[in-house]
Amino acid sequence: MARMKSVNPLDGGTLREFETWEAPRLEQALADADAAAPRWAATAVEERCEHLRVVARVLGERREELARAMTLEMGKLIREARAEIDKCAWVCNYYADEAPRFLADEVIETDATRSFVAYQPLGTVLAIMPWNFPFWQVFRFAAPALAAGNVGVLKHASNVPQCALAIEAVFCNAGVPKGVFQTLMIPASLVARVIADPRVRAVTFTGSEPAGRRVACEAGRNLKKTVLELGGSDAFVVLEDADLDLAAGAAVTSRFLNAGQSCIAAKRFIVVEAIADAFLARFRAGVEALVPGDPLDERTTLPPMARHDLRDELHRQVLDGLRQGAVAVTGCAPGEGPGAFYQPSILDRVTPGMRAYEEELFGPVAVVIRARDEDDAVRIANDSRFGLGGGVWTTDTARGERVARRLESGAAFVNGLVKSDPRLPFGGVKASGYGRELSYHGMREFVNVKTIWIR
Repeated sequence: MARMKSVNPLDGGTLREFETWEAPRLEQALADADAAAPRWAATAVEERCEHLRVVARVLGERREELARAMTLEMGKLIREARAEIDKCAWVCNYYADEAPRFLADEVIETDATRSFVAYQPLGTVLAIMPWNFPFWQVFRFAAPALAAGNVGVLKHASNVPQCALAIEAVFCNAGVPKGVFQTLMIPASLVARVIADPRVRAVTFTGSEPAGRRVACEAGRNLKKTVLELGGSDAFVVLEDADLDLAAGAAVTSRFLNAGQSCIAAKRFIVVEAIADAFLARFRAGVEALVPGDPLDERTTLPPMARHDLRDELHRQVLDGLRQGAVAVTGCAPGEGPGAFYQPSILDRVTPGMRAYEEELFGPVAVVIRARDEDDAVRIANDSRFGLGGGVWTTDTARGERVARRLESGAAFVNGLVKSDPRLPFGGVKASGYGRELSYHGMREFVNVKTIWIR
């Protein structure tokens, strides 16, 4: 029987091992979800929302315990882990407040005596989630899906099994009825079976582009609604009139948060040539001030990467970039010791054709691309198969808005870090996926938008 290992990225030690489920245990979980779905859908939205408020309270009460578990299993800085738990509680409370309004019937004037649009749940939603934000990614789907009356089954990443089980326990401790939220401890080989199961009505996936393509193919074959949030190579455009101190400080945070392991981290720093050297000097100083170490230590500002294989692949991308002519400004080598550390790094003079230009670098490496002017910066920003987020830095906010509108991305921020927020829709275009999470847009992805006409 296959096993899931929970491994500490700091020292490579095994924390726990779990046996994966075989087909009979999976069948029972799907049957439980199917039995719970009509009862949960028939529960008044106000009651469903009260359950979410209790979930938020449980998250708050167990904040330190859950954050520590996340840090040990995935390597995230403990303060970032606490912030992630807080954000999960926020999204639960947000939908508890807003779901009745988002799900209210929408009256439309037609030739009928009365006509309206009703928003009704689909049933069981399968969530296939990644390891990099092991709580937030799950609650980002679960809060709106459950508030809308759906039930959820979670296939989490195999390297965060303790987080996966802890999330299920939070819902259980909050009194959410049996079958409404379950973690499936299954190997990847059983995922296609779950997608194909007629009791599963929709699929949401966050992860890599290749895996997203496979999920979409399987879901399409079975006519299942999907939302995909895939990779990103976000542009961080610095124009010649930017506040360079502000931009460089934000650049360090945006690239190195979560050890650079974020889809919406800034990855391509597209800097107008006239101020490139001045920006780079400030950026380098901030990067070299990062402190690698134990993520449970409050003094640490750069944790290890989540796995050694991820670090090794990142280093191959960096070495290929250097061989192709990129310039190492700082770092560009694995860290010392047993942990999955990679030195905080900057690659300058990156140009088309290099791996560092074409691919997503998922780790603590910043890619600097120099642009002639604003138009050239926009061209470079859009010269990517990805389109998740992007940022523009300028002291002229009207100019920033014009540039933001030109970026081919699901979100564009002017003089601010790209981030997800329950109040705003989140998702991408091009190879970064389709569909939206969060806000009322995300809630309505997994409902039947149903026309009712009466005379």
